[in-house]
Amino acid sequence: MCGIVGIVGGEDAAFVLHEALNILQHRGQDAAGILTDEDGHFHLRRGNGLVRDVFPGGSLQALRGRVGLGHVRYPTAGTADAAEAQPFYTNAPYGLGLVHNGNLTNAAALRTLLFREDRRHLNTLSDSEVLLNVLAHELQVHGGMKLTAAEIFAAVATLHRRCAGAYSALALIAGTGLLAFRDPFGIRPLVWGVRENVGGRQHLFASESVALDVLGFRLVRDLAPGEAVLVSPDGTAETEICALATQRTPCLFEYVYLARPDSIIEGISVHKARLRMGERLAEKILRLGVAHDTDVVIPIPDTSRMSALQLANRLGVKYREGFIKNRYVGRTFIMPEAEERRRSVRRKLNPIGLEFQGKNVLLVDDSIVRGTTSREIVEMARRAGARRVYFASAAPPVCYPNVYGIDMPASDELIAAGRSLEEVARFIGADALIYQDLADLVEAVRAGNPALERFEDSCFTGRYVTGDVTPEYLGALARNRRGSLAGAPG
Repeated sequence: MCGIVGIVGGEDAAFVLHEALNILQHRGQDAAGILTDEDGHFHLRRGNGLVRDVFPGGSLQALRGRVGLGHVRYPTAGTADAAEAQPFYTNAPYGLGLVHNGNLTNAAALRTLLFREDRRHLNTLSDSEVLLNVLAHELQVHGGMKLTAAEIFAAVATLHRRCAGAYSALALIAGTGLLAFRDPFGIRPLVWGVRENVGGRQHLFASESVALDVLGFRLVRDLAPGEAVLVSPDGTAETEICALATQRTPCLFEYVYLARPDSIIEGISVHKARLRMGERLAEKILRLGVAHDTDVVIPIPDTSRMSALQLANRLGVKYREGFIKNRYVGRTFIMPEAEERRRSVRRKLNPIGLEFQGKNVLLVDDSIVRGTTSREIVEMARRAGARRVYFASAAPPVCYPNVYGIDMPASDELIAAGRSLEEVARFIGADALIYQDLADLVEAVRAGNPALERFEDSCFTGRYVTGDVTPEYLGALARNRRGSLAGAPG
């Protein structure tokens, strides 16, 4: 999960990109970067840290140009190497920069082919640099002296045949314009918006529609799976479906946790989807008769608030805010180190004792991934005086690795993998644990767009839509993960 944004039009692309990255900061807090094109000359600034840290006062002045792209990064392999901050850039052919959200499942094989056959050198371990160099090679093969839209779309079509996995990407081609493209399964989100100003029409591409809303852009639509959009510096847009076979399978976890509630993804309001998750979860609690003596429903801020509110309404139980959140501590799920996550939970949340003392409390969270955060929170509730602590998850058990750009790479890090409901409840210290059923989660999301037939739900089901994820691949991923964490700073 990362956040990407690209713009064409206006006088100060960097300032719009900077605002958009701040809006998308929830998608990555490890690194940030902006690349702009000033009449064929690139300007780049990137580095580790939050957007505000990477771009201190006055730094945007040097990023001149009317076309540009930006990125906020969250690493999926436990690394925080500053060299892997995006955008990535290569000078051949034409001058090319790229930002990427997702994960290539065949990155290792591509890395070998790029060196042996394409004679391209890679300087990092990032699969985004692999994607950049595949695109660069295909542009060199298909392009002439001056690139045409047809040549660019032909290059993207070949890229689709070579690359597997999830990739929503934006590429800046010097003097040619901005290219947006999405993998044939449409796993990671990418939306397109426009606005009119005195200088003409501006185009903005972003991971989430909230970036368009705040900046005054009108949402045109989501990019289709396998689609490429080329916008020239004068604002002319051309589009083409570049993949032979496509299937719209957006990531289900975007609606559960990753996206902001004020975003619309694939025509579905994330806010309303989470409200429906709460309704469905309440129905299950009523059917099972668990937590029947609940005095109060308390959400674990922020992502679970909508679900918890609807759940409380349906159960006829008081809803209370029981935790105060420190806004200056980042999202614990996307922190690469387990101990860092535990420390951050204690720094981020503080219970309001009056809401817990002597009460039977039903805590509601969006999901349970590793279980360590949930255990810390249950302990907080008990220390605050709760008599009984029930725990409800708006998502089903997370039992399988996610290989498409979310930090769930190994089953042995997932608390629900190979454990019963009772075992997970004991681990987190809850008196009872209730998970959402997958069918209910799917219907809660799909109700916003009944035309969607399938979601990418591999972390719940172990079904990988790209069809290339084998047990051997997952085993290698787990070994690399353990090695990466062992060598990471503590």
